[in-house]
Amino acid sequence: MVRKIIKIDEEKCNGCGACAAACHEGALEIVDGKAKLTREDYCDGLGDCLPNCPTGAITFEEREAAAYNAAAVTAATTSKTSRLSQWPCQIKLAPITAPYFNGKDLLAAADCTAFAYANIHHDFMENKVTLIGCPKLDAVDYSLKLTDILANNEIKSVTILRMEVPCCGGLEAAVKKALQNSQKNIPCQTVTISIHGEILQKQE
Repeated sequence: MVRKIIKIDEEKCNGCGACAAACHEGALEIVDGKAKLTREDYCDGLGDCLPNCPTGAITFEEREAAAYNAAAVTAATTSKTSRLSQWPCQIKLAPITAPYFNGKDLLAAADCTAFAYANIHHDFMENKVTLIGCPKLDAVDYSLKLTDILANNEIKSVTILRMEVPCCGGLEAAVKKALQNSQKNIPCQTVTISIHGEILQKQE
């Protein structure tokens, strides 16, 4: 369909990101240092981004474009709501027993995954108890605390979310050791995230 939609002059764009921050629908992203309209169907054509551009790189144009998808925008923006279900979330600070553990799935996530993977709340944290940590920085044996948590609570499953970097192997090893030491048959999977924020593999 032909409709009004924004147009970005990449030569004028300085990559400041003001437009992306002003776009409530999430239609804009900064890619390779320039603003890009990455989702035509998220652009409502109202131009909240225009007055926020300091270089005048954004204008309107009438052209063939995907129709505005209000339902998809609502779903996408709703996914930005925090899915953290409990506090504290640091492995070191978490209690050994707590009502929120029972009957729940556990996410054991490396600290860096929250910064590398943009949609961690919606894709991994939703409906899970989340525990985070970095064994390299904390210099502790997480397996001891995690063994107690797994042994003393009725946890349905465990997902290990780690980065592709070698130091994250410490978290994965600690969780797997805890699972073994708890003497419980709890399903477990490992998901590895690249340093560019992509899911590299899922391993049961």
